[in-house]
Amino acid sequence: MLAAIFAASVEELTGEDYSEAQQQAWASAADDEEQFGKRLAGQLTLVATLQNSPVGFASLKGADHIDMLYVHPGAVGQGVASMLCEALERLAGGRGAKSLTVDASDNAQEFFVKRGYVAKQRNTVTVNGEWLANTTMQKTLGDDDPEPGVPT
Repeated sequence: MLAAIFAASVEELTGEDYSEAQQQAWASAADDEEQFGKRLAGQLTLVATLQNSPVGFASLKGADHIDMLYVHPGAVGQGVASMLCEALERLAGGRGAKSLTVDASDNAQEFFVKRGYVAKQRNTVTVNGEWLANTTMQKTLGDDDPEPGVPT
C-alpha cells in the first residue's frame, strides 16, 4: 500500500515541476515492492491512516534525515503531511538530533519552508536515466518550542 501511495503521489502531484519522463523514473522506485519495503523497514517509518486506511507515510533515516514523506493525492490538504513531519521532528529531537535535513522535491519546498526549513544546497540526481532536481533543506530543532518554564 505504501508503494502505491508513493507512486500515486509522484504521478499526480509533481506534474508542475517535473516532466512525465522524470515522474515515471521517480515513481519506478516503487516498482520492486519488496525492495521498497526493505528500504522503509530499515528506517523509522510512520504511517498515517484515515478511516483505517493508509493515506501517507514518512521515514526517518538515521537520527536526522527525512528520507521519504508522501501523501496520497486524495488526502492532500487534510494535514496528513504536517502531522507526519511534526512526528518525525519530535522523534528526531528525542533521538538527540539538533537539526533535521530533507532533500525536498521542487513541489515540496514550500511545505518545508512553512515548517521552518531553510534551503542549503541545490542537487541534481539521476534516477533511471532521468535527471531530477531537489534541494537539501535543514531545520534546527527546538526553534519553535517554547522555552522551558515559560507559559504558552
